[in-house]
Amino acid sequence: MKFVEVDGVKVSSIGVGCWQFGSSDWGYGREYEAVAVEIVNRALDRGVNLIDTAEIYARGVSEAIVGRALDGRRDDAFVATKIWPVLPTADKTYEHGRLSSMRIGIDTIDLYQVHWPNPAVPVAQTMAGMRRLQDDGIVRHVGVSNFSAGKWAEAEGALGRTVLSNQVQFSLVQRKPESGVLPYAQAHDRMVIAYSPLGQGVLGGRYDATNRPSSPARLNNPLFVPENLRRVTPLVETLRSVAQRHGATPAQVALAWLIRKPNVVAIPGASSIAQLDHNIEAADLELTDDENAELTAMSDAFDPLRGPKVVPALIAARRGRS
Repeated sequence: MKFVEVDGVKVSSIGVGCWQFGSSDWGYGREYEAVAVEIVNRALDRGVNLIDTAEIYARGVSEAIVGRALDGRRDDAFVATKIWPVLPTADKTYEHGRLSSMRIGIDTIDLYQVHWPNPAVPVAQTMAGMRRLQDDGIVRHVGVSNFSAGKWAEAEGALGRTVLSNQVQFSLVQRKPESGVLPYAQAHDRMVIAYSPLGQGVLGGRYDATNRPSSPARLNNPLFVPENLRRVTPLVETLRSVAQRHGATPAQVALAWLIRKPNVVAIPGASSIAQLDHNIEAADLELTDDENAELTAMSDAFDPLRGPKVVPALIAARRGRS
């Protein structure tokens, strides 16, 4: 396993995203909770240390599952979770941090992140709660999620300390972090944690306009309307071509393209041990500069339906029309 080190913190370049743990949105069924525990333990066995969850994932169930998986293995993991910022005042932030540590069953959360910025509550309020959590030893490092570079810098100024990371949607079909968040991380020795690094599976090549997913989490994603699945086909075909040269898969190539960037780690989800192993092996895939450029060019060419144009397509897709 490869690692990324920023500001003295070392985490695996591939982590485990735990959104699906305990959640019905992915359609895995109740029996998946036992598999989720096995997934975390297998990841730790293979040298992965970044385990990322959030209090909003299945309303605390994901955190509890992670806690069960860490029984006897706390020191092997770098545990990250997030506050759902409905009203992230200083007191509420402190309270939610304590509750998350209790649900996970650990004394100290390695990385406590603000899941989304809240325009109604000044970030200084939230960071005051974070500072208190750090001072009391409940939180080791503070992070944010879905923040712009400017809001990230504002959070650091308000905390008066390092805000270690920013967790953002980042993949070959979502490149927005390259325009601000990633340069900020690289300039300040910070970390970008990429969620949905496979575009919720669209970059794996499993889905197309005639074979759409059935899980609610994906059906509500504009990437999966038939027109966008048609438009992404050239990029997926390029992933297949590069994968064939390496004896890999499109998903592994997509992950390798992402973590090739300095200061970036990825947290794909996994529905099984086999998929977890598949994700982890992407860390050892070395793309050439030409392959990286080829993939980047095809990503640049991908022009999905966006904004108001995608709404009719989503409605039609939900009704079963292409």
